[in-house]
Amino acid sequence: MKTQLAIVFAGILIFTSCQKSVSKEEVTEETTVAYTGERRCAADEVLQAQIAADPERGKRLEEIEAITQRFINNPGAYRLRTDGVIEIPVVFNVLYKSNSQNLLEAQLNSQITVLNEDFAATNGDYNLAPAEFAGVRSGNINIVFVRDAITVRKKSNKTQWSTNDAMKKSSQGGIDATSPTTKLNIWVCNMGGGILGYAQFPGGPSATDGVVLDDNATGNTGTASAPYGLGRTATHEIGHYFNLRHIWGDRQCGNDYVDDTPLHDTYNFGCPPAGHRSLCAGTTVEMTMNYMDYTDDPCMYMFTKGQALRMQATYAAGGPRESLAQ
Repeated sequence: MKTQLAIVFAGILIFTSCQKSVSKEEVTEETTVAYTGERRCAADEVLQAQIAADPERGKRLEEIEAITQRFINNPGAYRLRTDGVIEIPVVFNVLYKSNSQNLLEAQLNSQITVLNEDFAATNGDYNLAPAEFAGVRSGNINIVFVRDAITVRKKSNKTQWSTNDAMKKSSQGGIDATSPTTKLNIWVCNMGGGILGYAQFPGGPSATDGVVLDDNATGNTGTASAPYGLGRTATHEIGHYFNLRHIWGDRQCGNDYVDDTPLHDTYNFGCPPAGHRSLCAGTTVEMTMNYMDYTDDPCMYMFTKGQALRMQATYAAGGPRESLAQ
């Protein structure tokens, strides 16, 4: 059912909010929510700013969705790397005002370790998945992240950064991206407004492509702090970078374009109890432990097979991130 609706609603669902602050009973398709202290990503508001600046952006999203659905329907017809594994160099761009914000190498390395465990399904909490979801866990997605030889550090007089992509532009006090078509750039800085991070969805400007992380939500050591101190913000945002939507489809009982994720009426935060049920038709058990929900780091620990296919579609032949697999 989700796949049948995917192309019809492409370019619509992605424009809704990435925030969470109201109870499920208050959420409707028209609700505009304000930040009140839970996990928040800003991928959507950045996307909307891009669309306002470039009306063709929405059309490119629809084209990418069509490519994605063709891959999902027949992945065997598409060329991937011979061994099925892609190795992605990660360039960390660290912006800091205080010495504590100039994250140590050990903290940056811990983020790479977390990503490789989460994307290979070797994370220690992987087997905590309840029985109803054991059969749809993704297993190894065959994406390997490696530290690039380049790490860029820059001292700044900015107290905090917003979602206007300034941290990605040297002309605005930030750091320009390094080879963004072949490397994953991660900007680490002190984000304002309680934002933990955001990613640019495929099809956006090359110069701003990549992921932004708050310095207190990077890796699992050093300044990383609970409940977002296990490095899962990067896992969540890189899911967006590879074209995954939030599991609730960014609207009440929305479509995340993945067939093996259950309907969620909205986001979950904290650590919901086992068997937490959706208010959508069918009242299915929600997959609150999915990386694309908004739960705390200790309570998210899996992607699904359908999500893995969706990510692989981005770097298959003809996909928007094909250059990463060269």
